[in-house]
Amino acid sequence: MSEAKERPNDFIRQMVAADVAAGKHGGRVQTRFPPEPNGYLQIGHAKAICLNFEIAREFGGKCNLRFDDTNPEKESDEFVQSIQRDINWLGYQWDKLCYASDYFEQLFQWAVQLIESGDAYVDDLSFEEMREYRGSITEAGKHSPYRDRPVAESLDLFQRMRAGEFEDGAKVLRAKIDMAHPNMNMRDPVMYRIKRMHHHRVGDAWCIYPSYDFTHGQSDSLEEVTHSLCSLEFEDHRPLYDWFIEKLGIFPSKQTEFSRLNMTYTVVSKRKLRALVEGDYVDGWDDPRMPTLSGMRRRGYPPAAVRNFCEKVGITKVPSTSDIALLEHAVRDELNRIAGRRMAVLDPLEIELTNWSEGEVLELDGINNPEDASAGTRKIPFGKRIFIEQEDFREEANRKFFRLKKGGEVRLRHAYIIKCDEVIKDADGKIVKLLCSVDLDTLNKNPEDRKVKGVIHWVSADHALEAKVRMFDRLFSVEKPEADKDRDFLEFVNPESLTETTALCEPSLAELPVGETCQFERIGYFCPDNKLSAPGAPVFNRTVALRDSWGKAGN
Repeated sequence: MSEAKERPNDFIRQMVAADVAAGKHGGRVQTRFPPEPNGYLQIGHAKAICLNFEIAREFGGKCNLRFDDTNPEKESDEFVQSIQRDINWLGYQWDKLCYASDYFEQLFQWAVQLIESGDAYVDDLSFEEMREYRGSITEAGKHSPYRDRPVAESLDLFQRMRAGEFEDGAKVLRAKIDMAHPNMNMRDPVMYRIKRMHHHRVGDAWCIYPSYDFTHGQSDSLEEVTHSLCSLEFEDHRPLYDWFIEKLGIFPSKQTEFSRLNMTYTVVSKRKLRALVEGDYVDGWDDPRMPTLSGMRRRGYPPAAVRNFCEKVGITKVPSTSDIALLEHAVRDELNRIAGRRMAVLDPLEIELTNWSEGEVLELDGINNPEDASAGTRKIPFGKRIFIEQEDFREEANRKFFRLKKGGEVRLRHAYIIKCDEVIKDADGKIVKLLCSVDLDTLNKNPEDRKVKGVIHWVSADHALEAKVRMFDRLFSVEKPEADKDRDFLEFVNPESLTETTALCEPSLAELPVGETCQFERIGYFCPDNKLSAPGAPVFNRTVALRDSWGKAGN
């Protein structure tokens, strides 16, 4: 990542700059990225990752990766490992790897401290009763009958909760705040619940688990995080975040919220992404149609493009939805600069070169990347029979058609100018072959007596690699699949979001490394699938078209 890039100037960076200038926390900057390991990271997480790691870099600070693993029901080591891979793929490395579960004993002792100070109590109400007692945004809640339980009794019960004496859900530990507070999160929130579930790291050592709200701020405090950056859905939780830190008298981490990243024609909620996976609407969390980072990596998105997109979207407090075309523009822009060029034909039409000797094969030099001279050249076999795209030939065409037509000429990329002399058709009148002649004096040079404007790609018929190609359309058929509250978003899954075809490719594509995206000239950008490809037998995913075609035929 370039250090010379101009620093963005959003409200969070302005805040951090002011804190550093004022010498707050000794001018130190410590951030963190704190995902729950209950799913794969998606494009919205990329925005948070870039923000936290870039702010640490820009201000000479540090950024931790912390897993907020307080709910073992859907957490797993699979997600822990995938999250680390995704962050590394984006180009970042954390200063410390932390887990909220590392702090379980300290959190328990802090809970004891709050009971002793009269700021927490053990409650016997069921979850249904607590919901009833909580009130509403227009009606104050009611005190639990156990709210004034003696401190000694709550301490004893809390220790026995930890020892496993009670059934799941029989008791909880709650903060004692204000049941009439206008912020519902402050109405005696649950701090601990009994849940006998195997934890991916600590096993069965605990049968009580702290809530997210009781864990998050204190974990920030333990790591002395100076700037705790969260998305806007946590704004209503900030008073509780501050309340716990103040009551415990610990390091005063500060939470600041920014708008989350939403995109058209997709969903980013982990719950909804999980529904897509578990309902077999997609082929796993890393399906190339998914907005997950692993899906984008499998599709061939370069990490720099994702970073550039996140920077372009920017950091604000105003919720908004970004057009998926903006992300694809960033991908296209980056790939145009870095991707190698290759030739492949998706809808082949055979050409026989009548004045080329049978069995003669010429190794032509193909430029790997016209944007990067250091990328060099490759050898492309050229023989008597080649394939071109069906759409690059018309038997009859007007003057504005600059590709091949009967009696007309066209240049073959990296090769010669050819002329169509005869069209061969089958009994039904379908064109099956073209007979063309080669101007042997036009290899990499133009004829002096005429202009030939058109240039098309091709592959040698005798050397072509046959490969499966997967083409992707939008995952959803509507721009905002969550907008209709009366319908399940799954109803809008696009059944045509994945189609497969076969391509005839130049032989060098057999050796394209998995994870490397190249341009099929005049068609789009493609990447060997990291699950389906085998040595010498790639399966290609289309990363993105050469230009924005959403408004026409889909992408």
